[in-house]
Amino acid sequence: MIKFVLNGHEVTSTAKANERLLDVLRNEFTLTGVKCGCKEGECGACSVILDGRLANSCMVAMGHVAGSTVMTIEGYRETDRFAVLDKAYALVSAVQCGFCIPGMMLASECILARNPNPTEDEIRIGISGNLCRCTGYHAIVEAIGIAAKEGKGLW
Repeated sequence: MIKFVLNGHEVTSTAKANERLLDVLRNEFTLTGVKCGCKEGECGACSVILDGRLANSCMVAMGHVAGSTVMTIEGYRETDRFAVLDKAYALVSAVQCGFCIPGMMLASECILARNPNPTEDEIRIGISGNLCRCTGYHAIVEAIGIAAKEGKGLW
């Protein structure tokens, strides 16, 4: 039994310590916003916020999660910060196919939490671990910049 906080709620998983957090989130907790893209930590589709830092859940063993706090896009969606980012992404049509967006949104949160007024270069570095197959990077970078301005004081 592995206990941790998931999207603000204390949970217990029956997973083994060597199982991937990605699989447990999708299969045991039915949180399908966490996408399986590459299983190698290269694409960011499976991004979660683990103890305040962006993490590729495909590279995290459940044994490492014990006692930790995990936030998925489903939990983040319930925050005021999400609403600001969501509006900014919509304003510049940053969402194309949508596969990368849960991970991009969580990367955006981590960028803005670390620096509420990032430069374009800092934003690009911050999302560099997230692959957008539709090449929507310019709009995503613009959306994060807009969210930084519109959400002043939230981060």
